[in-house]
Amino acid sequence: MSEIIKIQPPTYGNLITVLSIDGGGIRGIIPATILSFLEAQLQELDGEDARLADYFDVISGTSTGGLVTAMITAPNDKKRPLFAAKDIKAFYLEHSPKIFPQPNWGFLGEAFSIVKRLGGPKYNGKYLHKIIKEKLGNLKLHDTLTNIVIPTFDIKQLQPTIFSSYEVKNNNSSMDADLCDICISTSAAPTYLPAHYFQTTTSEGKSREFNLVDGGVAANNPALVAIKEVTKQIFKGNQDFFPIKPMDFGRFLVISLGTGTAKNEEKFNAKMASKWGVLSWLIAGGSNPLIDAFTHASGDMVDIHISVVFQALRSEENYLRIQDDTLRGTISSVDVSTKENLEGLVKIGEDLLKKPVAKVNLETGVFEPTANESNEQALIRFAKKLSHERRLREMRSPLTKGTKQILIDTN
Repeated sequence: MSEIIKIQPPTYGNLITVLSIDGGGIRGIIPATILSFLEAQLQELDGEDARLADYFDVISGTSTGGLVTAMITAPNDKKRPLFAAKDIKAFYLEHSPKIFPQPNWGFLGEAFSIVKRLGGPKYNGKYLHKIIKEKLGNLKLHDTLTNIVIPTFDIKQLQPTIFSSYEVKNNNSSMDADLCDICISTSAAPTYLPAHYFQTTTSEGKSREFNLVDGGVAANNPALVAIKEVTKQIFKGNQDFFPIKPMDFGRFLVISLGTGTAKNEEKFNAKMASKWGVLSWLIAGGSNPLIDAFTHASGDMVDIHISVVFQALRSEENYLRIQDDTLRGTISSVDVSTKENLEGLVKIGEDLLKKPVAKVNLETGVFEPTANESNEQALIRFAKKLSHERRLREMRSPLTKGTKQILIDTN
């Protein structure tokens, strides 16, 4: 058997390991499927008790990705993750139809839904709030088993609010909110779910209010936000990163998981959009073109930026972006939670593992497949890197010298 203990800091290793999960509603099933495969590979290397939180210095997630982040990093009563990666898919299949109940009145149901959205969010969020609070209880941001970063957007202040466990673990911070409030906030997609209000109070009596909506408004792909939080810690002199320099981006290993897009469907064009008013920008074609535009745009900009930096540093082998931009019809929606649609998303995730790794063409901005390896092969390669990095830190750490080493078979 293998013994699992808390990950040692990057100071004792060669890499800073980052996992990032996009927003996308029920399409979170796609990265959940990818994560299940990655965790299974880590278990093959290091034993069945291995979990993703044991390998990543920081895990970042937006919206549905923020919920997944909390699920795989929040501790149970044995100080292990509440959810194994393989259990996340089952969570989505069970609870999505209750979070996003579907109208069953045919055309009349769809018409009623459109009218309803003119006066309020499409869903009341009650079941989502209930299940999140049930699973996460009173756990706070500082309780997570590894560092997490979850973006939200404050609609009152009109600025991003980033919940980072780096900022709360060593001080009495008003940002140390309940994980359930953070997850509800980052999932509060405009027009779909209600904005979320809550307050925090420190032990010194300092209070702060939050008026938050979906983190996708600020960063639907939160990979760069995670890198930024690490860089801030290096600037501050956090000993976990000594002697890493602030601009030493070649030390990063990043796995960034998308939730799928419908880019190639080409539902809209400039001739159509030139005639749209407010209503059409919100609900044309059975989707939400305005929200789709800014979430996809911000996600692609992050991918382009990281790709340029990693290529410039000749460390592109340490960056893996897994995304499917070929979704069609209702499968590309964030909320069509029919059994058929949910099962279709599972299959997309499974098929995506077999597809070749794709990278953004820096000249055209188009996501293009490469001939080098499949996503499955890339994840196997990254699992080996993660396992090796973990072993290396344990060997170098003065906290474990002279003791039984982690992740070495003790039979």
